[in-house]
Amino acid sequence: MERVRSKDGTTIAFDRLGEGPVVIVVGGATCDRAMSRPLAEHLARHFTVFNYDRRGRGDSGDTAPYAVEREIEDLGALIDEAGGTAFLYGHSSGAGLVLHAAAHGLPIIRLVLHEPPYVPDDEEERRISREYAEKLEAILSENRRGDAIELFFTTVGMPQEMVDEMRHAPSWAGLEEISPTLAYDSEVMGDSRGGTIPTDLLGAVTVPALVLCGGASPAWMVDIGGQIADGMPKGRLGILEGQEHVVAPEMLVPVLVEFFDG
Repeated sequence: MERVRSKDGTTIAFDRLGEGPVVIVVGGATCDRAMSRPLAEHLARHFTVFNYDRRGRGDSGDTAPYAVEREIEDLGALIDEAGGTAFLYGHSSGAGLVLHAAAHGLPIIRLVLHEPPYVPDDEEERRISREYAEKLEAILSENRRGDAIELFFTTVGMPQEMVDEMRHAPSWAGLEEISPTLAYDSEVMGDSRGGTIPTDLLGAVTVPALVLCGGASPAWMVDIGGQIADGMPKGRLGILEGQEHVVAPEMLVPVLVEFFDG
């Protein structure tokens, strides 16, 4: 494990694997670098991979108050450590963070946004996103960490009985430990403003960008991916046939290698 220091002094932990151009892997909600390790190991057969803990997770530090800009600075510190430029891969809300970083102008060569979970521009969907943000803030203010995890999972569609079973699993304690970072992902995705595509960011992403969606994912998510790709000057949509939101490294890595090799 290595560490870099972000602009606000927060230490960011990461593993460096493989050789070649650097790819930084950015995980989504409830994910730390242990969860993305299998993907990182497969990618490391082709690249140097920086597999890191986002702030507030795993071995990384945290500094209040949170702002999306601080996570952009974390990525900036990792890119500096990589030599000044890097490829970025972001999954789920991690893709939302990568979008913010690219629009901010970080020296990213190419980027992949894998199913960023923005919602359709529909009043009911916007209401659900806003209510989720409000409930999450209230629950975390009372330090009800398990309830925060349950709220997240049920909001994204996990059946209640499955969540009840997970509460008794050994992994639940680890989820509760990083539950405050659910608020960070909620802010990255703009839930309090309705959780729709931040169209103001798309035009600022001028480097080649690939938006990946699973062919077996809901049609609305594929539609969202297409809108994001169309909104970026050098964006394009890629469909992973037969796949859903989580894709095995064996299926995903060849697509990433082809795109990053350009």
